[in-house]
Amino acid sequence: MKIHELTHLIEEIAPLTYAEDFDNVGLLVGNPSKEISNVLVTLDTLESVVDEAITKNCNLIISFHPIIFAGLKKITGKNYVERSILKAIKHDIAIYATHTALDNSKVGVNAKICEVLNIKNPKILIPKSNSIQKLTTYVPQKDAQKLRTALFDAGAGNIGNYDHCSFNTSGIGTFRAQENANPTVGKIGVTHQEEETCLTVIYEKHHEKNILNTLFKTHPYEEVAYEIITLNNYNQTVGLGMIGTLETEMDEQLFLNYVKKLMNKNGIRHSKPLNKKVKKVAVLGGSGSFAIENAIAMGADAFITSDLKYHEFYRAENKILLIDVGHYESEQFTKNLIVEYLTKKIANFAIILSETNTNPIYYL
Repeated sequence: MKIHELTHLIEEIAPLTYAEDFDNVGLLVGNPSKEISNVLVTLDTLESVVDEAITKNCNLIISFHPIIFAGLKKITGKNYVERSILKAIKHDIAIYATHTALDNSKVGVNAKICEVLNIKNPKILIPKSNSIQKLTTYVPQKDAQKLRTALFDAGAGNIGNYDHCSFNTSGIGTFRAQENANPTVGKIGVTHQEEETCLTVIYEKHHEKNILNTLFKTHPYEEVAYEIITLNNYNQTVGLGMIGTLETEMDEQLFLNYVKKLMNKNGIRHSKPLNKKVKKVAVLGGSGSFAIENAIAMGADAFITSDLKYHEFYRAENKILLIDVGHYESEQFTKNLIVEYLTKKIANFAIILSETNTNPIYYL
């Protein structure tokens, strides 16, 4: 298997289209056409991780965090980023990062936290906007069913728990074929009228290439008339954070101990206890202070995230229990998620879970 074939599998659950604008995801180092020996999966690509890849004969590192985040003007080895890249290039090791593409996945980082904490029926906390497209095209009525079915098979027409969704209206299309045209219907130089169906479907943005290829391949006309509009509608299956419920409500202190045990061996920080039961829980791996008000608005009793600053704990406003488990700790299960997924998909080489602890924070 080549690198681009494996990364395509990852992008089935974490399309790069859904990464945040500030992020740097995808293949950061290496040739996408290179054959894979073995794969090492890590949270961070440090020098020590590259050394581990060398030892374990891995020529591809799948990293959650991107080692190249801001632009690099020189690679001289003056810092850990440059040294890691130089060593990877020297040993012909490719590096791929998924980061916020996996953060925004409904089966990604936050789904894994919910699994670990046994949070039931999780839904997206902050659904992503501008990730749903609407396609409108015009097709002869006799070909409408064939085109509809092909677009559905390509990923169009899904709304929540419904599929094969479309809207169809009948009308008369007109056109006149010019001298160099090769019309499916009508004659050169003669204005033609055709009974057509105006067909409209929606699709998630990452399906666009496949949708358009299918449209052009299936549509009978030489020139296909179509329109694509980006919708502001929130996509309930893509976005940051998740919110769900515990199987059984807990006292706050019991819940804090529960979270500490499952997420962090070294201690957690939290806001003032509210002396109420915890049932509805929101989670957001990584730095999640921006989602505090979202968690409150969704009625969460507790919000688990990381990197909360001193004054951000005040934003609990006696409405929610804020819990900071630590950045590394909130994302620690992500590499397990990737290994589990790829192992099910691939059998002809090893998908190896990195044993290198890349947490830069130590505790007394």
